[in-house]
Amino acid sequence: MTDIEQTCKELAAAGVHVTGPFHDATGAFHQAGDSGRVIGTHPQRASYGSFAAFADPYGNRWFPQEITEPMPGR
Repeated sequence: MTDIEQTCKELAAAGVHVTGPFHDATGAFHQAGDSGRVIGTHPQRASYGSFAAFADPYGNRWFPQEITEPMPGR
């Protein structure tokens, strides 16, 4: 996903309650809980640095991640 802000807008327009975009204060995102989340995209828009979060109707949690430049081999 190359633009997390646009993704959040599209999810919200589809009626999905989405949290984000956000980045992690420590630089390493941990999916458990909201601790360390900073509202807004990663300051340098680093690849793999910005996220969103939402749950589907079945309770599954999803964390879209912004990838501006894929890691080698991906």
